[in-house]
Amino acid sequence: KKGEELGGRKRRWVAMSVARAYQGNRSGAVAEWLNEGDNAWQMISATLVGLQSVPGLVILYGSIVKKKWAVNSAFMALYAFAAVWICWVTWAYDMSFGDKLLPFWGKARPALGQKLLIQQAALPATTHYRRDGTEETPMITPFYPMASMVYFQCVFAAITVILLGGSLLGRMSIKAWMLFVPLWLTFCYTVGAFSLWGGGFLFQWGVIDYSGGYVIHLSSGIAGLTAAYWVGPRTPSDRERFPPNNVLLVLVGAGMLWMGWTGFNGGDPYAANIDSSMAVLNTHICAATSLLMWTTLDVAFFKKPSVIGAVQGMMTGLVCITPGAGLVQGWAAMVMGILSGSIPWFTMMVVHRRWAFLQKIDDTLAVFHTHAVAGFLGGATTGLFAEPVLCSLYLPVTDSRGGVYGGVGGVQFLKQVVGAGFVVAWNAVVTTLICVAVRVVTPLRMSEEQLMIGDDEVHGEEAYALWGDGERFDVTRHGSNSESESQHLHVPTGVTQNV
Repeated sequence: KKGEELGGRKRRWVAMSVARAYQGNRSGAVAEWLNEGDNAWQMISATLVGLQSVPGLVILYGSIVKKKWAVNSAFMALYAFAAVWICWVTWAYDMSFGDKLLPFWGKARPALGQKLLIQQAALPATTHYRRDGTEETPMITPFYPMASMVYFQCVFAAITVILLGGSLLGRMSIKAWMLFVPLWLTFCYTVGAFSLWGGGFLFQWGVIDYSGGYVIHLSSGIAGLTAAYWVGPRTPSDRERFPPNNVLLVLVGAGMLWMGWTGFNGGDPYAANIDSSMAVLNTHICAATSLLMWTTLDVAFFKKPSVIGAVQGMMTGLVCITPGAGLVQGWAAMVMGILSGSIPWFTMMVVHRRWAFLQKIDDTLAVFHTHAVAGFLGGATTGLFAEPVLCSLYLPVTDSRGGVYGGVGGVQFLKQVVGAGFVVAWNAVVTTLICVAVRVVTPLRMSEEQLMIGDDEVHGEEAYALWGDGERFDVTRHGSNSESESQHLHVPTGVTQNV
């Protein structure tokens, strides 16, 4: 009896010393609908995707460009990540995943108040109806709060704009970029996201985009190419010679992208379930196969493997598997990797060099090939290889399947092509209108002096503080005399040099 009393006192003491939020189901912070495992996985997945942008693409962009553009390229990615966050929670989330306004757009409203954010996540336009108007699949309602959904979808929106920016490195005015980012997010990204994910007309029709092959990659590739046309090319000297300033750091950024894709595709079932596991496994199978295929082609035709080429192959594999990551079998993921390591290689190395139109447009990091071509390829092959059992675990349209499985599979392939056509047309037209509108306010392109000098002129900063880069004699280290002072007339004014 004495032991029971002591045990009861101990339990009461623990209950009083632990905050209410951590006292299990006795707390309002743990609602009956909350699945803590799903919530934990969703936030981890969102963080992995966020790390792909910051620092992943910040490092990759800052390293893969010519030294004089390292700071500017990294900053374009950093700025876009921050700007998207504010736009997303202020109006863009509900335009993408809120109540239906138009067949391709949701109603804009803030996603900031606790009344919205602490309730169970729900995508109100995703109830799927049969042709006769009866309900086929209920609304998507994951077992975690809306705050987790807003977070997860925000990092997807951010990386899309950053990927687009890869087409514009080395010449777009930073002021123009600051205007372009919120406009493109509002009028392009939200349309694709609502149409394919949020319950819009492509979602209702049954077009498959598991994790962003169309919403993210096809749209960023087409928009990047379009914007590059309007901004114009880099200087002739930059186009002729544009070596990476740090190949090892390119690999660091690329590695963050690869491993971050675990959350990119693994988080899209909105739960830590079987489909999530399949998506993660297929992601890495396809990426590895594509990298090896691209490297093999480099060795076969250029007699040596390219590190940058391997990164491109990795990227195309990740992009290609994204539309069908949780819907195809492992052998199909490998086939998709072979295709994504060869077809974008061919369009980049052969078609691009022989097509005058593509030659005129300066797509700095070949985003069109690595994202638009690979994204369309992934969507089309998903229309072929989507496996019926896996489709039943994820898709709202019953009896969905790819073309190789017969039945309605052939129709699914056609749906994929039509869906891609809408994404291409919308992004090409609206990105053009955005560039024209921005050009009225501020030049899209840097001044000639900025283009010639680079980071030091644009930001007053340089990536590397190395003595001897533009200086002949350092009087602070070697003393002072009239000759040395005359040789040291130009003193850099950037922040890095002042430090």
